[in-house]
Formats: sequence, C-alpha cells, structure tokens
Amino acid sequence: MDADPVQRRTVSAQLSAQAGLRFAPTAFATKAEALERLADRPHAIVVADLETVGGVDELGGLSSHDSSVIAMSARGSVHAAVAAMRAGAIDFLPKPFGAAALLERLNAAIAEWPAARPAEAKRAETPAAPKPAATGLAREDFEGFIGRSAAMGLVYDQISRIAPSKAPVFVTGESGTGKELCAEAIHGRSGRAGGPFIALNCSAIPKDLMESEIFGHVRGAFTGATENRTGAAELADGGTLFLDEIGEMDLGLQAKLLRFIQSGTVQRVGDVTARRVDVRIVCATHRDPFAEIAAGRFREDLFYRLHVLPIQLPALRERAEDILPLASAFLARYAAEEARAFRGFEPEAAAMLMRHAWPGNVRELQNAIRRVVVLHQGAEVTVAMLPQTIRAGGAQPSRNEFAVVETRAAPQLVAPFWEQERSIIECAVEAHGGNIARAAAALEISPSTIYRKRQAWLERRTA
Repeated sequence: MDADPVQRRTVSAQLSAQAGLRFAPTAFATKAEALERLADRPHAIVVADLETVGGVDELGGLSSHDSSVIAMSARGSVHAAVAAMRAGAIDFLPKPFGAAALLERLNAAIAEWPAARPAEAKRAETPAAPKPAATGLAREDFEGFIGRSAAMGLVYDQISRIAPSKAPVFVTGESGTGKELCAEAIHGRSGRAGGPFIALNCSAIPKDLMESEIFGHVRGAFTGATENRTGAAELADGGTLFLDEIGEMDLGLQAKLLRFIQSGTVQRVGDVTARRVDVRIVCATHRDPFAEIAAGRFREDLFYRLHVLPIQLPALRERAEDILPLASAFLARYAAEEARAFRGFEPEAAAMLMRHAWPGNVRELQNAIRRVVVLHQGAEVTVAMLPQTIRAGGAQPSRNEFAVVETRAAPQLVAPFWEQERSIIECAVEAHGGNIARAAAALEISPSTIYRKRQAWLERRTA
C-alpha cells in the first residue's frame, strides 16, 4: 500500500514476476481500499507505507484482521521501526528497497503463518485470542543475543536443541560474531547451568604457558611455579570449559587435550596423579577447521572428537536487518553508562550503518557506538559523529599508513621505539574495530603478541 502510483506499479510487477504461486500481489493507494479487500481474505500480508496510512497509530486497524503487517517508510530511523513494531507490525523496511529485499521479508512472514483453519473455527475464536507471534520477534533477546533475522533464528534453534546434550560443541564464525556468547548460552540452557563456566582464549596465552593454564601445575614443575595451581579443566568440573580460538593451540598440546577428552582425567604439569573431572567442552575458532587440518595445523582426530555438535554463527553482513536493533541497544546501554542523552540515530547515520560492511562484525559495531557516546553529546547520532572508517565506506588503512599517520603528528620528534610500536599496534586495533585477531593478521604478528605488548605497556605506566 503506497500513495505513489509509480512505486505501486514497479513493486507489483517485480513481485508478480518472482512470486510464482506463493502469493498474488495487489496494490492499493489508500488504507480504506486495503481494509475492504482484507474483509474477505483469511490470510494476507499488508506492506504499508507509514506516510500513506497516516502514521504508526493507524497500523492497528490493519493488524487487527487475520493479517500480518510489514511497515515501510522513507524515514528509516530506529524510532520509526520500534514504534511500528509496538503498533503491531512484524517487520520494518526502510525505503528505498529492492524487490529482492521485500520478497525475503514476505517469505519470512509466510513461513510464520499458522496452518489454515476452517472458517467456522475462525469465527468461534474470541476477540481477545492472541495472534501467533513470529519466531524472530518472540526471541528478540535470546540469552544475551540481539537479532530477529532468519539467520539468528536458526542459531537460537540450534542452541536450544544442543544445550541439553553432554556432547562437545564446535562453534565457528568470524571474529566478533559472538562465539563466547554462544558458549555461555549453551551452558546457561544446559543441565550444567548451576556449575562453573570457564573460558580460556587460546590465542591470548603464550604457548609455553598454555598447558599449565588448561591442566594446572604443581610447585616446582618449572621456573616460576612457586605454588600448586588448579587449571581451567579442573575449575570447570561439573560445568563447561570454553576453549576460544582453539585453532591457535600448539599441536603438542592438542594431543594432550585429545587424551584428556578420551580419558576424562586431568594431570597437572609436574604431577603424577590423575584427577577425574566431569566437563563439557565447547570450543570455537574463526578459522576454517578443514583448511587447518589440510595444512597440518590441527589434528584431525581431535577435530572429530570436538566437532560433534557444530554451530556456524553468521557474519553481521549476512543479517543486515539486525544492524539497527543492535546499534540501538548498544546506544541505550552506553548512553546510560556515560550519562549521555542519546536516544537514536539520524536517518543518514542509520543508513550509513546499514551500508557499512562490518568486517569486525558485532564487536566492531559495539566499539563504534561506544566511541560515539564517549566522544560526543546530543540527542541523535549524526553522520559526523560516526568513526572515519564507517564514513569512508569501510576503507581500512594499510600497515604503512599506520606509521605515516602517527609520524605526521610530530615530525620534529623521534619517539622511543616502544612508543612507536604501541602507536602502530593501537592504530591497527582501532582501524579493525577493536578486533585483535584481524589487527594481528594485518600486522602479520600473532594475536598473543598484541596482548603481551599491551600488558607490558600497562606495567610501564604503573611502574
């Protein structure tokens, strides 16, 4: 439903060409015409332009029928989307949009329809009977996740099915997609929720200390081992052990991890006693595990021990409809933390967020919004407030550019090497939205190097 005759003809023609037998599109210029047709249609999806119907307050009349409403508007702000959802819309589509985007939303809405019922049964329903809600809308906040996209709906379903099991879980996905949040959700929905959840980042710990971190050590086992220490595997007894970035683990330690999984016992470094533990393992990696196996960097036997229940997390660019809800949630959170007055995004800023490729995924978006809140004041986020990497269309500076940017600031000075090194590394981390793994890859160093350098800089400042 749109007052623009050109828009009605164009969209109707495109949908008719692609819809096949799934639905028959009909265009209306006014709300009255739509309501007249809805009177004798048991199921219908109304795509309503907010300006045509007279605002979000007028959506109620459309959704009161046995129909679903997808709101659309040229004023694609987060406020408009939220208001439309509260008024009964199941989705929101900012204009302009293509036929493919609309077709995707229509197919998702059709998939959520209840089975057709006889007319008599329909008439017998009381007016107060609630209309079945779309799965995505009902699970807007799922164990800390934010997103109503079809891709995230599949993830939520997988977590719900996998959580009660005792089998290992193998989570894959790009950096910043929420792999640790996924592991926490699995733990929280399992029978082990009352037990500990222990997370260990295999890329952040030096290889020579990793075995001690997982299995613990006894006093005198190696230089610096001044007391007995319980490892993560023992600490997780009765709960869940999450091994993040397991692809970074040394091959020798992979063999010991395999033995631990097979035997269910832990032997601390330097100890002769084996201790039995009850632990469920959830591991994650941003790498392609099959490529790592082919390259000889990951043991195939360990992979098949761990890859029992796989979950693939989608990149943020693969669920673009979740970008604005995520941004809005982060904005509300950090505005409250920093005592700022931000309430939403200007349409141009929201559109720019939607266009960005988000190579750092949700973490990059989160860092970008936090930076905006900390550095700026206002009621709405404007384009000028967004980080340069977003305003520039996602272009990332090269490694050489990091050094150029820093040296131009003070051409007369020669800073100590550690300060220049810190500037280059921190610039790389910022350019990649806080994503340590991607920054390390750009600099051709190990992620653990960045973590060690940061710790050394912190100790230098506090000394």
